[in-house]
Amino acid sequence: MNVDFKIAVLLTCHNRREKTLLCLKALFQARLKPNYKADVFLVDDGSTDRTGEAVKENFPKIHVIQGDGSLFWNQGMRLAWDTASRNGNYDFYLWLNDDTILDESALEELLNCYQKAFHKDQRPSIIVGACESDAQNNDFTYGGRNEEGAVLPNGDLQICKYMNGNAVLVPQAVFEKLGNLSPEYTHGMGDFDYGLRAQNDGFVCYTTRKYIAVCPRNEGVGAWCNSQTPISKRWELLYSPKGLNLKEYNIFRRKFWGWRWIIYAIKAYLKILFPLFYSSLKVSKK
Repeated sequence: MNVDFKIAVLLTCHNRREKTLLCLKALFQARLKPNYKADVFLVDDGSTDRTGEAVKENFPKIHVIQGDGSLFWNQGMRLAWDTASRNGNYDFYLWLNDDTILDESALEELLNCYQKAFHKDQRPSIIVGACESDAQNNDFTYGGRNEEGAVLPNGDLQICKYMNGNAVLVPQAVFEKLGNLSPEYTHGMGDFDYGLRAQNDGFVCYTTRKYIAVCPRNEGVGAWCNSQTPISKRWELLYSPKGLNLKEYNIFRRKFWGWRWIIYAIKAYLKILFPLFYSSLKVSKK
């Protein structure tokens, strides 16, 4: 069978061996038409639990790229994407989080949604996979969002403004125009940034018509703005890639919100200094 379309699947991981192996197992169990071919590029960012070795042992065809432990999500995905783009000519790139378990129909749904959107708009678009907490209750966790919140799958294509990077299909035409994820971010915000940049360049982001994967939500309030976290630790996390990372957060807000970035920066300081008071203000506005 001739290969008509090539997909590069991009992942980055750090010390989550079992989750990563489960993610990859589900990926290879997902149905894909015979004329499609998928190559996988995985960055092992300095794992000490033998994640990279286990991936090579169980999935020898995967391209494993070594990091030094300082990359986090955005920089790890940038390295995976750069490696894939230099390895060959791909029609699509699929971002995939290593804690995201694809359904057997996930790849078909992503590609079918892309074709449907292309037929409707006559232009390429980004397809954002909707994820749920488990396969039983349709409880949205990650995917497409707008100003009102999550865009829940309803059987039709729906436009979204913001996108979580758990399972995202990016066509080559978008990559040619936008390039890689922004180098301005270490861990978070790169996925939201990419979706907004795509829309600013005339592309549309759609969510899948149904849930395509399971990815449990990271529960609870972020430690950087949690009243149970000591103020010294909250202050540390305010500037950490594992917290808000205020410097990069300000870059993100300034890029897309202009002068209003200062309002969001002030809100961040309010949340860290007075988390309970800030939460009560938010509740009172609802």
